Amino acid sequence: MYGDDTNYEAARRRMIERDLKGRDITDPDVLRVMAQIPREEFVPPEMRDRAYFDQPLPIGAGQTISQPYIVALMTQLLRLNRDCEVLEIGTGSGYQTAILARLARRVYTMDRLLDLSIAAREALTKLGVVNVEYDVGDGSLGWPARRLFDRIIVTAAVPDFPPPLVTQLAEAGVMVAPLGHDSMQQLTIAEKRLGRLIERQVSNCRFVKLIGEHGFSE
Repeated sequence: MYGDDTNYEAARRRMIERDLKGRDITDPDVLRVMAQIPREEFVPPEMRDRAYFDQPLPIGAGQTISQPYIVALMTQLLRLNRDCEVLEIGTGSGYQTAILARLARRVYTMDRLLDLSIAAREALTKLGVVNVEYDVGDGSLGWPARRLFDRIIVTAAVPDFPPPLVTQLAEAGVMVAPLGHDSMQQLTIAEKRLGRLIERQVSNCRFVKLIGEHGFSE
């Protein structure tokens, strides 16, 4: 068990060295931010002793917080900078949101579950994260206001890149999502060039399904 802040910090350092640097996470900004964000604040109290295990954990309502390596990999693929405005589909626990907010100018995050959105907002507010806007609704339809985003990250499985998200991705923008109909999906990165997506598969992955018009039915 990690019973105090010092032990959480030690566990976080081990996560960085073993599970991130020990694999293919090389972006120094991603490593720096993930060394700062307390993952234990985004998991249920009874799960805190497992907060830095490299595995997903349940957060209620049939949803999970992704394993640290996948969070780092998806963030690294986005190639964020402080000028980026990011759309996140699937707020979940808010852990990924916190990391994006430390690396981008502003994050717009959506979840279809009100209780999760509220809990994530409370956790992020506790950490002093203020450059985030929240919405509850069908993330497969994109942000409700008309706007373009430099980066889009989808943290639940979709059959394909949802057309509304493609429309909201700015030219030369980057979108990352797990694509597939089965229990195993392909983590895929796409760049928008002349209005079309240039896609590249990165790795196998397993996410809960995105429920929505351009996702899956319940």
